[in-house]
Amino acid sequence: MTSEQDKKLQALDLKIAKALQIDVPELRMPELPDIDDTNVTSLPLHRRSMKPLWFAIAATVVLATSISLRTSSLFQSYESLAEEVLAHLDHEPGSLRITDVAVTEQRLARVVPASLASFERGTSLITYAQTCVINGNEVPHLVIQGQYGPVTILLMPEERVSESTPLDGETVKGVILPVGNGSIAIIGDREEQLEPIQKNVVNSVAWTT
Repeated sequence: MTSEQDKKLQALDLKIAKALQIDVPELRMPELPDIDDTNVTSLPLHRRSMKPLWFAIAATVVLATSISLRTSSLFQSYESLAEEVLAHLDHEPGSLRITDVAVTEQRLARVVPASLASFERGTSLITYAQTCVINGNEVPHLVIQGQYGPVTILLMPEERVSESTPLDGETVKGVILPVGNGSIAIIGDREEQLEPIQKNVVNSVAWTT
């Protein structure tokens, strides 16, 4: 898939996400004024069913969701874990912003629950924390601020690798490290010195799942 196709798919995902956030107002029937019905002949009441309308709305939501999923990584197949990790970064460009605003402890605890792993953030400035899907499994997606820009960290307790696997993207580099029965992916700018970050991250994580 070309870079231009990725950009088009990302733009479509954003449009669909915005459309799905629109609240559908509750249907309210207007109140009719009181009238004298003494001389009015009652006719059989034929109510127009609202089911087709709501079925249409539901079908639209399902279709939009299906399109979004099909254009995301959930319905794409990858030859390797490394390829999927790099593709995942392309699908979340908003995570790679330079900022000095850290996520809250509550947010970090939701993304990295105690049932998954014990994680010590230490002095790292974590500016992004989101639960994402890699190879069908939900994994914590974290971003810290490195010397040359954002550094992505994917905690993957269910993705076992036998040895360190290098990651080589167009503008990024990284590695997937074996950690216990799982693995951790760390990706940053090509100028970033990842070795100290790798050491700190590996020493800060202990799987509990």
